[in-house]
Amino acid sequence: MSMSKVSTVVQDASSVVSAIQSRFSCRAFLADKPVARQDIDEILRIASCSASSTNTQPWKVYVLQGDRRDVLVAKVCAAHDATRSDPSRIAEYGEVDGYYPSEWISPYIDRRRDNGWGLYGTVGIAKGEKDKMHLQAQRNYRLFDAPVGLMFTIDRVMGHGSWLDYGMFLQTLMVAARTLGLHTCPQAAWNNFAKVVMPLIGAGSNEMLVCGMALGYADESAPVNTYYSPRETVENFTRWV
Repeated sequence: MSMSKVSTVVQDASSVVSAIQSRFSCRAFLADKPVARQDIDEILRIASCSASSTNTQPWKVYVLQGDRRDVLVAKVCAAHDATRSDPSRIAEYGEVDGYYPSEWISPYIDRRRDNGWGLYGTVGIAKGEKDKMHLQAQRNYRLFDAPVGLMFTIDRVMGHGSWLDYGMFLQTLMVAARTLGLHTCPQAAWNNFAKVVMPLIGAGSNEMLVCGMALGYADESAPVNTYYSPRETVENFTRWV
């Protein structure tokens, strides 16, 4: 560690806390408000300071804007529609990577369900309204109208520790975005269509998709952006030993 890092004093700690606590999964962006290239570069530069085991830095990032973004959205939305018409085609598009557990148990399944119904309730979707659910799910593949889509990949040879490293990179990136007035939405949903995404972004066969992310300016008038996933109390997840 350089002396400059050792001696650096965080003058405005409240701003650091605000950046962390104001990060949420934004699900409505201003489509007509672009993000400057230099701002994307700066966010990625800050994220590159993230810790990684033995400095392996396992992240690879693909940035999509403009026509390339629109092509990706169109192709994945078409595939998403196809899987609804014929669920057997799901295996045609996705890649099994163990992102979620093979069997859900409490309390994780309970939190997952509560989060899903909390979101649906905010946007006025009731149980059984499958058409609305499909359209809401497809909002992921439209990047929630964000002008920037980020796709993250990792080399297949990397192990579980590198996925931990990747999580720190993604969190740093999302917090860095807040310092520039931007919001994000990390999206595991893209993994369901990895076989469509990877060729379109030019990823190699040695890479696998980690997740996608929408980046842009939040639509402050959208009701969906009033929904914030609840958090467990410190007492619930901490044991003093």
